[in-house]
Amino acid sequence: MNDCFICNKHVGNIETSGVMIYEDEYVYVGHIDRNGKPNYLGHIMIDLKRHVPTLAEMTVEEAKAFGVIMARVSKALKEAENAEHIYSLVSGNSVPHLHMHLVARYPNTPKEHWGPMEVYDWEDAPMGDNNDVIELCNRIKTYLENNQYE
Repeated sequence: MNDCFICNKHVGNIETSGVMIYEDEYVYVGHIDRNGKPNYLGHIMIDLKRHVPTLAEMTVEEAKAFGVIMARVSKALKEAENAEHIYSLVSGNSVPHLHMHLVARYPNTPKEHWGPMEVYDWEDAPMGDNNDVIELCNRIKTYLENNQYE
């Protein structure tokens, strides 16, 4: 899929913010990339490695891997980053390659900014540059390595 952003990311043709958090034969986990704009820290992307457009096309093995890593990364955001809530969203409107957004909501976020995209509008939202994203990715990666999922 030469014109697919996510496929190109997986083969290394596109560099994105942060570093790889987790990868196996089915999924790739990293931080969202905002094309040089400040990133909301804790907006994680889970990509299915195989090019399919929606959840409906996953194999059983892919679905198991996708579900388990979704739960593990969500727990890591809560425990390692002190998130109080994790939003999840699968849209596919912009990029027809299955990927899920996990967005942390942190303590003291005003209710009017609750929601996976609304958190970006909070003036005190935890935003950061690529160095901040790399540090967050490494904390999540270390958490996953040190905390097996049972």
